[in-house]
Amino acid sequence: MRGLCLCRTCQKISGGAGNLFIGLEADGFRYSRGEPRRFTHPEAADAPTREFCGDCGVHIAARSPRAPGGLIVKVGALDDPAVFEGPSLVVWTEDKHDFHMVPEGARAFPRVPGRP
Repeated sequence: MRGLCLCRTCQKISGGAGNLFIGLEADGFRYSRGEPRRFTHPEAADAPTREFCGDCGVHIAARSPRAPGGLIVKVGALDDPAVFEGPSLVVWTEDKHDFHMVPEGARAFPRVPGRP
């Protein structure tokens, strides 16, 4: 899955632009060198665990208890971000601002499909 999330949390993490990501099955993903640092907000129910480089602080991935078999990999952390080729879906458009762009041809959803 190739996506763009425009929720307020992703806007904050990205500096305002939203979050480009690739959704994967967690079982098919591994780190090739070292282990990331992890952070889970202690006061947020069902908060995702964010994985980031302990040396430079780059946000690499996120795992959510709402999707236990899944993993979100941040496009900016890829060795070659060009493999992304742009989002095929955009989620949380209800939080978007006028300066956010929804790519032509991408399916757009006010929240996450299948969630209230």
